[in-house]
Amino acid sequence: MNFISIQNIDSLDKWVKQALKIKKNPLKNKKLGKNKTLGMLFFNSSLRTRLSTQKAAMNLGMDVIVMNFNSEGWTLEFQDGAVMNQGSSEHIKEAAAVVSQYCDIIAIRAFAGLVDKEKDNAETVISGFLKYASVPVVNMESATGHPMQSLADAITMAEHKTKHRAKVVLTWAPHPRALPQAVPNSFVEMMQKQEDMDFVITHPEGYELNPEITKDSVIEYDQNKAFENADFIYAKNWSNYNDYGKITNTDPNWTVTAEKMALTNNAKFMHCLPVRRNVIVADEVIDSENSVVIEQANNRTYSAQLVLQKILKNGKK
Repeated sequence: MNFISIQNIDSLDKWVKQALKIKKNPLKNKKLGKNKTLGMLFFNSSLRTRLSTQKAAMNLGMDVIVMNFNSEGWTLEFQDGAVMNQGSSEHIKEAAAVVSQYCDIIAIRAFAGLVDKEKDNAETVISGFLKYASVPVVNMESATGHPMQSLADAITMAEHKTKHRAKVVLTWAPHPRALPQAVPNSFVEMMQKQEDMDFVITHPEGYELNPEITKDSVIEYDQNKAFENADFIYAKNWSNYNDYGKITNTDPNWTVTAEKMALTNNAKFMHCLPVRRNVIVADEVIDSENSVVIEQANNRTYSAQLVLQKILKNGKK
């Protein structure tokens, strides 16, 4: 069993309930991972993903190996048949096979390069390990998806479930750097699995996400209109998908402020973190009692633990 995408979740409702059960007693399956090793390979930096996934593995009794490839590993070649007379020192064929001998599960974090759309959509790093590793592979954020984050988001929304049919808004917000589409992509895919919520995506015109992912999701270009009567506001920047990896809009009017939150139905504010204060969101919003960003970060442990637990149990069959 691999966990690469939100699409690997057969029933979101069941998974969320299982994660909440784990949260009540995180050490219940402490013996499940005994004598098992999780290898965590980071091609990009991390705070919550690294610590929460490592904590999840420890809760299951696993040993953990961490390697930062950018500073500690050989430069990998991913192209089959490549003549390696340039910068790459090791091929993914050997690297994945070797790491598989040391670990029972391999978890990988590798961001989009935001230069070559076709290469990023091909998920070069994750695909390479899937092809040549002999153990399960887990996505800790790839070029186009961050499924464990979105599973944690679903857990968080379940904990703040409204009595009525909730309205959830994913809003673009400005950022000084070009950021990938991974988090919003997975959040959209997760929301498409929610049967009892209304979902709206709002962003400036021209900032549409991959249409193969958004499909028939509602898109509203007027942020104020989108915010009306919302129960959850999820703010996230992403760089331009059509003019790939570019920043073509820095309009500060898209920052989430208290005035905009006043349009909502006393909505909870969500963000995956790290967040640029007073760029993505105003201090008065993220510091308010309706901000659940710290709870989201905490739930990263239980989304990761559920994924690891399912893989470990699957291997015992």
